[in-house]
Amino acid sequence: MTDTKKSIHGEWSSRFAFILAATGSAVGLGNIWKFPYITGENGGGAFVIVYLLCVLLIGIPIMMAETMLGRRSRQNPINTMVTLADEAGADKNWHYLGWMGVIAGFLILSYYSVIAGWASAYVLKALTGSFFGADAITIKGLFDHFMASPVQLTFWHSLFMLATMLIVVRGVNTGLEKAVRFLMPSLFVLLILMVAYAMTFDEYYDQGIKFLFTPDFSKLTANGVLTAMGHAFFTLSLGMGAIMIYGSYLPKDVSIAKTVYLIAGTDTVVALLAGIAIFPIVFAAGLEPASGPGLIFQTLPIAFGNMTGGWLFGILFFVMLVFAALSSSISLIEPAVAWLVENKDMSRQQACIWSGLITWLLGLGTIFSFNVWSGFKVFDRTIFQLLDYLTANLMLPIGGFCIAVFAGWIMKRQHTEHELDMPDALSYQVWRFLICYVSPTAVFFVFLHVVGVL
Repeated sequence: MTDTKKSIHGEWSSRFAFILAATGSAVGLGNIWKFPYITGENGGGAFVIVYLLCVLLIGIPIMMAETMLGRRSRQNPINTMVTLADEAGADKNWHYLGWMGVIAGFLILSYYSVIAGWASAYVLKALTGSFFGADAITIKGLFDHFMASPVQLTFWHSLFMLATMLIVVRGVNTGLEKAVRFLMPSLFVLLILMVAYAMTFDEYYDQGIKFLFTPDFSKLTANGVLTAMGHAFFTLSLGMGAIMIYGSYLPKDVSIAKTVYLIAGTDTVVALLAGIAIFPIVFAAGLEPASGPGLIFQTLPIAFGNMTGGWLFGILFFVMLVFAALSSSISLIEPAVAWLVENKDMSRQQACIWSGLITWLLGLGTIFSFNVWSGFKVFDRTIFQLLDYLTANLMLPIGGFCIAVFAGWIMKRQHTEHELDMPDALSYQVWRFLICYVSPTAVFFVFLHVVGVL
């Protein structure tokens, strides 16, 4: 593998562009609707400490490995695993790891786009004053009515998928890079504005800070530690081909280690700021903390509809949510687009049309699982629940585990050492120990936890 090899799709213009893109991939809906709540419920500051340790010991080593695999091969994840397995003299079946990542990203985007469509719809609802003066029953009725309409859900899903593909079709520099250069700074500005708004609630702001950061080790159970381990892995977009394909566009002179530390740190800061912004608003409205769609589409609209400045900040919040989702969605579809271009002799435009159309069609299954197909279940799960379970509980942990094993045990040591180009021998030895032993063991326990064994 030569140092001069470049991806046929181009490369990031700078280290900063890669940081924005990878951070955009990592920062998504989970940072905003999940992390703050699980932090507060599992001991606040105690959970944050454990989570940061997990990011250092699990997330960062695997993210470095996945970035390294992509940059060394300069190809899509499937071709990357074929090329690198051949280089290492390993079994050709390693290419299934690439396939699993590409398919996982595909499946995740099919339902992620639907949920991002909800956020897009709620921008309009906030703009038109739908939340103004509304109580819990009204807001719940609004959400239930929206979910019961396949036509509305399909429209917003289609709109979000179209936005995603219009970015991806333009390529690495004029598409992906230009998008993240706008989306990520905008997201940070909106988040800071939301935090500033939360600070106006005085004692409720203090209550939110205590909920998030006061260490309570009595609340931090073994289950809480496993939750921290799982989120440290899932939050960085690992195991789905996104970081691998983004790594394939990374210039050779950029330090993978330093860059990944910055990405992981930024992702964590965004998640914490989201909590600082959200929970004072929830407490000020006299509501209970929640997570997931319930927090975003029911609890917060009640709060925004009944407080000073709520109309404006409700709009800003849902715009921020759409930006976070869009920066993630483009990374989920890029591996499939790259594979079609490299392997099926398609133009980027053709690859985008085909991958976007298939993802859009898969998304209809998620939409219908909330209404017309709500009674249709496979293994006692709706289509949406099944896709979520397959990807989050099976494909991503298995993918992350296999990436760690391949980088630590299959690739030749001189290749990983050369590609990572660590500042000193000790840094490389620490990474190698973590990727060989600590990270795969931890991801294995995460897998057992999410499938219900632990």
